[in-house]
Amino acid sequence: MIIKTDIELEGMQRAGKAVAGTLKGMREFARVGMTTKELDDYGRMLLDGYGAKSAPFFTYGFPGATCISINNEMAHGIPSARRFLQEGDVVNIDVSASLDGFCSDNGASFVLGEDIHAVGKLVETSMEALYSAIGVIRSGVKISEVGRVIERVAKREGFTVIRNLGGHGIGKSLHESPDCILNYYDRYDNRRFKKNMVVAVETFLTTGSSYVNTEPDKWTLTANKGGYCAQHEHTLVVTEDEPLVLTDMNEIVKK
Repeated sequence: MIIKTDIELEGMQRAGKAVAGTLKGMREFARVGMTTKELDDYGRMLLDGYGAKSAPFFTYGFPGATCISINNEMAHGIPSARRFLQEGDVVNIDVSASLDGFCSDNGASFVLGEDIHAVGKLVETSMEALYSAIGVIRSGVKISEVGRVIERVAKREGFTVIRNLGGHGIGKSLHESPDCILNYYDRYDNRRFKKNMVVAVETFLTTGSSYVNTEPDKWTLTANKGGYCAQHEHTLVVTEDEPLVLTDMNEIVKK
């Protein structure tokens, strides 16, 4: 989406607030021993409070309001009444929603309770990679620079990036052009960011895998060589200067 009016910008800001507030609330609500369905039900309630609808559910028929992925699951984990959160799990919550015709996407991984598996560094690096990538985005910059930055940060700390997942454009629909905003540098990708373009930038870092496989449930994506996974995501508007991040939880806290 290319934002053309103040009304469109305001609509995207409201959608961003809904997903960011829901993600923040779900993260604070998560407890050891809770099922992922309980956590998802809470997220659904929060989205309802904003007047927002789950974009994965209404767009693709995903069996849940949010995606909750654990440990070696990189994305699209299905909430389940038989999946219990455990001490030290790397929990990823991905909230995508539509509000008044505008979509926004926000995700974050965190270690639940004590970091007994020593994976906190992976989560921290994923967040650092996301903000480092956001820091280079400007109108006219090559989209491939996002992947260059994410991969450089990951490699520096001894982690790998997933090569068959990426960020995407967003706006009136959950997934729009440009697609495949990759986590590695593709020298053949000459596309450039445009002013007022709305994109969801995502990191996909692991402790040793480079690709994801689709599980038999046809949704859950898992690391092909095992290990732990971390993902972070923000929806933002490209400008000629620093991007306008629509899903920053810290901004939600201030308001």
